[in-house]
Amino acid sequence: MPLHNTSPDDPRGLIAEAFEMDIGAQDCRSIFFDWALAEAGSDQIAKLDRLIDRFRGTHSDHPMFAVLIESKREGAAPHRRGGHAARAVG
Repeated sequence: MPLHNTSPDDPRGLIAEAFEMDIGAQDCRSIFFDWALAEAGSDQIAKLDRLIDRFRGTHSDHPMFAVLIESKREGAAPHRRGGHAARAVG
């Protein structure tokens, strides 16, 4: 049964569900990272724009909104770094 908060920009409803929770910025970043990894290869910047527009008026004081804005400002969603790149120092 699909979640009622899903959309083409948030197919698993991760972002929408986060807005329903009383959570902090660190938890929001973890949820966002999960969303970004699942959406890799798609037009994440356009999806971020639409998600920001969707939640701007009603949830702009929620930590997840700040995470979306911060990610948009950085220009790209996070990318997974595995193997040597994750272990390399300096």
